[in-house]
Amino acid sequence: MGVIKFTETKNTIMKKMKLYPVALALCVSVLMTSCFSITHTVGAGAKGSETKEAKQWFALFGLVPINDVDSKAMAGGATDYTINTQRSFVDGLIGIFTGIASIYPATVKVTK
Repeated sequence: MGVIKFTETKNTIMKKMKLYPVALALCVSVLMTSCFSITHTVGAGAKGSETKEAKQWFALFGLVPINDVDSKAMAGGATDYTINTQRSFVDGLIGIFTGIASIYPATVKVTK
């Protein structure tokens, strides 16, 4: 029968334990990104399938819009159209990198 020897020193264990909070914070930040979709119907809603798409950027975790996406201009004078604002998986992936500076994207689609 052999004896199991403990070969790691206390310093090695402490260094590994310091990495756990960093790894936990990284996992939480990746998992906390969420998808959403908001649909607005103008008039009778979209009658066709012509779609225009633009990125809306937000700062301070979505509180302050950075750019102006004019959905009425995207509709091109149509009176019946549908606006879909969403944060997709791809937007979430982009947000992982830009989220460090608290900047997040959303996609605005106008269908007429």
